[in-house]
Amino acid sequence: MVETRDKEEGIADFSLKTFLVTIIGILLFGIYVGVLMYGENSLTVLNQLKVKKQNLIQDERALKVENQRLQKVYFELKQLEPKE
Repeated sequence: MVETRDKEEGIADFSLKTFLVTIIGILLFGIYVGVLMYGENSLTVLNQLKVKKQNLIQDERALKVENQRLQKVYFELKQLEPKE
């Protein structure tokens, strides 16, 4: 008895359709991971924004200290002026 197969076999006993769907799925997943890692809303951008936030917080603290110093100088000078 000779058996005939209804499906054509492709690579590694998988049908060509299954193989192509698998390859397309892997490619789409790779693109998705690439966008997550290097895209506009990626982890790299998130880390850069965290560093930028820390730098801005440090700048804010330095500016507050400078502002306090300048206010002190201003008020000292203001008291030296004659009152009208």
